[in-house]
Amino acid sequence: MTNPKNSIADKKTIPSIYPTKTKLQVTVIFFVILALYLFSMKKTTEDMVNGLDGALGNMFRVLAKFFPPNFEILKAIWNPMLETIQMAIIATTIAAIITIPLAILSARNVTTFKPLYYITRIFLNLLRTIPDVVLAVVFVGLFGIGIFPGILALIIFSLGILAKLISETIESVDMNPLEAMRASGANTLQMIWYALVPQIAPQFTSLVLYVFEINIRASVILGLVGAGGIGLTLNQQINFYNYPNAMTIIIVIFITVIIIEYISTKLREALL
Repeated sequence: MTNPKNSIADKKTIPSIYPTKTKLQVTVIFFVILALYLFSMKKTTEDMVNGLDGALGNMFRVLAKFFPPNFEILKAIWNPMLETIQMAIIATTIAAIITIPLAILSARNVTTFKPLYYITRIFLNLLRTIPDVVLAVVFVGLFGIGIFPGILALIIFSLGILAKLISETIESVDMNPLEAMRASGANTLQMIWYALVPQIAPQFTSLVLYVFEINIRASVILGLVGAGGIGLTLNQQINFYNYPNAMTIIIVIFITVIIIEYISTKLREALL
């Protein structure tokens, strides 16, 4: 029969999962992060004119001006909304086409020529460092207000995301079919088309749909800086203090994004 005292002693001698030094480091990091949050909150409230209470009061007063929405402008905002969707479709399609060679060149297991691999990687990293809003501001300055600057900004923005995600997908594929085709005398294009493409096609389509969802939301933001679409219309209504009209536009954007995300999610589930 087991002695209860021995059981208690065994429990006391069970080693900890993490060493004491690791626990101490995690505890210190936790309190440092907590202190940074508290300091940031304090400095933020100090910069407010009437403090946090005043900011909340102003927020509720402004929100009250948005209601009730003016649904009489629905007919006038369908065209800008369609422009926003068109921007996302065109930008995503062009980016998906350009992404294919860039993703292959930036995949370590396919591109064996290291200088080319590193140059492509550095180029894609540079693309991802530039925010889409900054790109839109630059292109609006170059080409003027309209959807063309927005499309260009979304193409570069999408390219950075897609190329990274798809190159990582390529790096995780089974290389045995490619090696077998190489051993049988197939050239590089034949290996890519018959051994690589079938493995990444579902993930490629899923990622393109995912980036399309992102572009729908991003195109609205780009419109605020003059890149066309429904965002430009929303910005105009807010600048003119037509808050009920702005609320109607926000509702239309919300419903459109929800519908597109639902359809895209169902398509991705069917593919995977």
